[in-house]
Amino acid sequence: MTQPAPARPGGLRLGLRANLAQFCLLVGVNALVGGMVGQERSLLSVLATAVFGLAAVSAALTYIVAFGLTKAATNFLVGTLADRYGRKPILVVGWLIGLPVPLLIIWAPTWSWIIAANVLLGVNQGLCWSTTVIMNFDLAGPERRGLAMGLNEAAGYLAVAVTAYLTGLIAARAGLRPEPFYLGLAYAGLGLGLSTLLVHETHGHAQLEAQLTDAQHPTGPNPGHDNGPGAAAGDQPSTREIVVRTSLREPALSACSQAGLVNNLNDGLAWGLLPLLFVRGGLPVGQVGLLAALYPAVWDLGQLLTGP
Repeated sequence: MTQPAPARPGGLRLGLRANLAQFCLLVGVNALVGGMVGQERSLLSVLATAVFGLAAVSAALTYIVAFGLTKAATNFLVGTLADRYGRKPILVVGWLIGLPVPLLIIWAPTWSWIIAANVLLGVNQGLCWSTTVIMNFDLAGPERRGLAMGLNEAAGYLAVAVTAYLTGLIAARAGLRPEPFYLGLAYAGLGLGLSTLLVHETHGHAQLEAQLTDAQHPTGPNPGHDNGPGAAAGDQPSTREIVVRTSLREPALSACSQAGLVNNLNDGLAWGLLPLLFVRGGLPVGQVGLLAALYPAVWDLGQLLTGP
């Protein structure tokens, strides 16, 4: 880990060691965010067929489409919102929106309630997961962003895997509802409490980094570099330019976007289709939970390596 930077006005310093307590807290908060998705991984497709009588696979997977579209739209907006209103308020709002999700699943009399729950879950994931990434970037500074990203993502996907396994075990003993989703209630309550009471705003760290960057480049913005919050308004690319650049114009960024799209498509299929396949193959729910946990568990281990 990087050595702590010298103290700056206001007591802010960049670096993982200088901000270790807050960094670890945010990693823990993101684990709770991951757990909110994990509560659904092994059970929701089974609920669709066993409880709500949805015979068609397409009907059973409508909740993943609702989740994916909502999360994508929220991810698109969260960076702008975090810069405008601060990181912590967005994190807290994300937890408030996620709080009803397990209750809607527990009480759902029709499948439309499950769709509504996944719309809220998509917003929760887009706001909370993305915001913890941004906040840990703020704290880590430019030297250890990869490590910060890897640890943050690993914590989230480890929680997805562990929760998928635990909900499968609980469902095998107590039934598909409501007991497995009590975990989600606990995650949401704990995440909201930690984010409200203990998490500190990190926007000042980003502004400090921008000031240090400007001091290193006194003649103007760094050529060929997307300039951060310290750049003049006229130097910052428009939203349209960012979309075109990351999707089409810049080969490296376009490749990353394409890889991310395929990666999330794979994850959606693993989430929605594999539990149905396992149940139709005669496996008990407890074993379905174990198999559903393996995919995000491997993802989690990979993040520990690829981040650094």
